[in-house]
Amino acid sequence: MPQDFASPLPSGTRAGAVSAPVAQSVITLTKRRDFLAANSGRRAPMPAFVLLVRRRDDGDPAMRIGYTVTKKIGNAVVRNRIKRRFRALAHDILPVNGVAGADHVLIGRADGLTRDFALLKADLAKALAKVSR
Repeated sequence: MPQDFASPLPSGTRAGAVSAPVAQSVITLTKRRDFLAANSGRRAPMPAFVLLVRRRDDGDPAMRIGYTVTKKIGNAVVRNRIKRRFRALAHDILPVNGVAGADHVLIGRADGLTRDFALLKADLAKALAKVSR
């Protein structure tokens, strides 16, 4: 819809709307060496996962995330379902609460499949607060 006046707000923004905090982009870890390096970082064990966080100290403020679930947890269907839940979880929580310039790794546990998603969110926020101290 064309406007006859110049609006100071970007298109699609309503006046009086509260903007959300600016979220950083999150890059997915793919290299084995990055997962191994994250293993030397800080740990925060939770019922459904273990969070590993390691600062990279390379000057890049981007956050990176990796997901891993061992074969002990279940077959491929179960492991992939847990990783999908973790990706959704990281998409919601990590850009706002994550550690800038660090690698984050979520190691899945058996409770990752059955635990309520709201509890997973609370657990991840708690774990991020613990490792960022």
